[in-house]
Amino acid sequence: MKEIKPFYLDLTQEEIRALQDEFGNILNSGQLILGKHTEEFESSFAKYVGCNHAVALNSATSALEVLCMLKDVCGKKVAVPSNTNFASVMAILKAGGQPIFMEMTKEYFAPSVDILKETFKEHKVEGVMWVHIGGIITPDFIEVSEFCNSHDLFLIEDAAHAHGSWIDGMSAGNIGHGGAFSFFPTKVMTTMEGGMITTNSKEEADLVKSYRNQGKRHAAFGGLHYDQGNSWRLSEIAAYMGIIQLAKLDDMVGRRQSAVTIISKALNQYGINFCDTSHMDKCSHYKFIIPVPSGKNVNTIKENLSARGIFCGGGVYEVPCHLQPVFEDISYNPASLTTTEEYCPRHICPPITSGTTTEDAERMAVELVDQLK
Repeated sequence: MKEIKPFYLDLTQEEIRALQDEFGNILNSGQLILGKHTEEFESSFAKYVGCNHAVALNSATSALEVLCMLKDVCGKKVAVPSNTNFASVMAILKAGGQPIFMEMTKEYFAPSVDILKETFKEHKVEGVMWVHIGGIITPDFIEVSEFCNSHDLFLIEDAAHAHGSWIDGMSAGNIGHGGAFSFFPTKVMTTMEGGMITTNSKEEADLVKSYRNQGKRHAAFGGLHYDQGNSWRLSEIAAYMGIIQLAKLDDMVGRRQSAVTIISKALNQYGINFCDTSHMDKCSHYKFIIPVPSGKNVNTIKENLSARGIFCGGGVYEVPCHLQPVFEDISYNPASLTTTEEYCPRHICPPITSGTTTEDAERMAVELVDQLK
């Protein structure tokens, strides 16, 4: 029986040979960072997202921290969902901000515009970090953007899961006031390690390029430092891998969507709920989120699926940030995070990748219905 796993490196043998050949060329050139491949990757990514500028960094964690620096979060309250990766909250803290945890809805595992409005009213936040969890852009995200604009709140998009996610003709990372994408190995597209900031501000793009390179402003090399940056550069070989992956991003997202369509149809037939993305133009489907029905045990379901060769990947996220030991000093109102605490440990994400075949999806559909109905 074929095992269906949550990780798939989408590179053909031809693409691997191209990477190997170009790695040799990069080594022979002597320019391992901040070269032509980084520039091409950035310009191609900006064109894909539809923004004016994209700047590559060594991780999305770095990208989020730099965005917080650009928005001058030091000493400010920043709304952020508790249901997110460690990096979202840590970036705010590293930049000197105060995270204010937001609740999520069970429909999309993300906040809503109403939750944001309540958070703003209660805490007087000065900015927002919104997470497109699993690649889902919530139906009211345009309203979120409008609310932020009308109340002079900066809006950072944590789009680490959302490569290829679009709504109302707009890409994730180009709706708010700056986006951060991840190219970690498990993501929809990868550069092994890496991140990208998207922005429509040339001034901000120039600052990002300085911050990632020890504050050297427009000089790629040299000994003069103007800004308090860091060593957050992406390597040339990683950038070249990004170019290869970006060229096939729509195809990779399309294969994920095909698998989700098959599984969704089966779940709908039995009235099994899942996080629906039919309101979107396209969804990356980095994670297909299925809340486990009341009375069912998540671990038992995962064990039963594993016994049938279907290995669920990590959830989004089993332990929310307000319950993480590292953030125990951040105060929060338990009554405002009840949905988060109920559903974070009570969902599964079947192993959908760009390598998922029609046969894989059909098999998963049958087994999921058997476990969840």
